[in-house]
Amino acid sequence: MALEQKLHLKLAQRLEMTPTLQQAIKLLQLSRLELEQALVQEVQANPLLEMSDEPPGEEEAAAIDEAGGGEEAAPQDEEEPAEVSAAEPVAADEPTIAEAPPPADPFGEVDLDALFANYLPDGASVAPAWEEGEERSLENSPARAESMFDDLCSQLHLLQVPNELAPVCEFIIGNLGPDGYLRTPDDEVAAQLGVPLERVSEAIAVVQRLEPAGIAARSLKECFLLQLERFDRDIEPQMLELTKRVVAEAFDDVLHQRWDRLAQKLGAPRESIRAVMEVLRHLDPHPGARLGPNDNQAIEPDVVVTKDGDRWRVILNDDGLPRLRLSPRYLRLLQSRVLEGEAKGYLRERMRSALWFLRSVEQRQSTIARVASAIVQRQEGFLDRGVLHLRPLVLRDIADDIGMHESTVSRVVANKYMATPRGIYPLKFFFHSAISHAVQGDISSVVVKERIKELIDQEDPEHPLSDARVARQLNRLGIRIARRTVAKYREELVVPSSEQRRRVLR
Repeated sequence: MALEQKLHLKLAQRLEMTPTLQQAIKLLQLSRLELEQALVQEVQANPLLEMSDEPPGEEEAAAIDEAGGGEEAAPQDEEEPAEVSAAEPVAADEPTIAEAPPPADPFGEVDLDALFANYLPDGASVAPAWEEGEERSLENSPARAESMFDDLCSQLHLLQVPNELAPVCEFIIGNLGPDGYLRTPDDEVAAQLGVPLERVSEAIAVVQRLEPAGIAARSLKECFLLQLERFDRDIEPQMLELTKRVVAEAFDDVLHQRWDRLAQKLGAPRESIRAVMEVLRHLDPHPGARLGPNDNQAIEPDVVVTKDGDRWRVILNDDGLPRLRLSPRYLRLLQSRVLEGEAKGYLRERMRSALWFLRSVEQRQSTIARVASAIVQRQEGFLDRGVLHLRPLVLRDIADDIGMHESTVSRVVANKYMATPRGIYPLKFFFHSAISHAVQGDISSVVVKERIKELIDQEDPEHPLSDARVARQLNRLGIRIARRTVAKYREELVVPSSEQRRRVLR
């Protein structure tokens, strides 16, 4: 059979991700902090955008919508204006300002005067697009947070350390983990620095003298021993020595709670072992966490829920977000039509990008408000009466309520927070699976977890409840749940097993 080439026409529909759609999806799933950074970066990249101190009004929002509608029709004639302007020669003595825009102008369907009127201040004078602000006071600049490396190096410089040992100590400090442990083997440190192993051991001993006690330990056992050497609490010397013996000789028995074997090995009564355990509870297993800046950041909620009479109100929290507007300086340049060629095309492209960006931000905020309102409407019981009245909820329920796709709701609830009278919760907190109840129908898994937590808190410490007994008690309350589900929820609550919860010493 001979091979031949043929042309075939095929009509098909397919979904393509346009750049504007990609931008809208990207903005939708950003957190509040990431959105602030995205707004600042867009202002730096697009000269037609600038910061504004005043919130956009209704007329300005309508202008953005109008521009978005005009932009959808523009791409049909997008390439014609350049060809028309290039084909018509202009005399040297004739003015370049045209009386009317070209017939194929992509912005011909948009009334520029009406579109930009809300962005321009009163008066025809061309004012600069920026204002001379006050210089930032040095006193208002925050001090740089000192890291764990800086803190330990500052302490190291106060010690009388030999010159050949100081670089090794700084290398060791730089290899400490966030918890303060040294997990790099001694021989590897010696190989990387090209120094004898004895010098590495001396440097580690020097670093372990720094504060807090326990820094640069290679294991939890060594960390506790270093802290016991500088234990500053008021205890008897005999008890301190017994505690050191327990850690040095029988630390594995302590970890596995083998108390009878521990008492027999040390030849100490149970009362003394109990006192040793009280001493160990005052030791810090993560000494490095005391140093360096705290990574915990204050959460700024995206929406705020308040009670207005008998109804709950959802308010979009945009305080602190940079407010953007189109630059009046460049808008006047576009209105005056004094630009021609590449400069005019560049500004029009930048204006199109700016309008789409503003519209995407507005759609993001509107979508978040709609999703939050739908969540509040379904979770009024939680807002009125607490966590035990939280209803089971999945993404599809909210998607059906607001008429959007489930993936859109998933992007909205990611990294977003809601401030309620009961506290600040991530939007994902309100989505839980359902557990069957004999009387109430389906209840939220969070309610079941609260019941499990209550049963464990009320148990006899001498005879803790097993997962099977917890499941039986929940079944008596009408909650149909299996033992393995109880074990799963108990682990999610970070609650030890019944054997581990048993009293350390009876």
